[in-house]
Amino acid sequence: MPMNPAEIEGMIKTAMPDAEVRIEDLRGDGDHYAAYVVSAAFQGKSRVQQHQMVYEALQGRMGNELHALALQTSTPTEA
Repeated sequence: MPMNPAEIEGMIKTAMPDAEVRIEDLRGDGDHYAAYVVSAAFQGKSRVQQHQMVYEALQGRMGNELHALALQTSTPTEA
């Protein structure tokens, strides 16, 4: 069963309460999303580490309920 954008946003915000999150449904199918996440928690982390933090927030749903996620992350000073 596909995830809805609010559920994705909620999971990210639960893991990173300060995060500004914007989710876009890329194909209108509920399986292909783009996520734009800005959080101070990313400070000092590599882009790979930032993306890993978001994937961890999704608690294993990546590749299952959530088929594809194009991810852009930054700190508030980079945004």
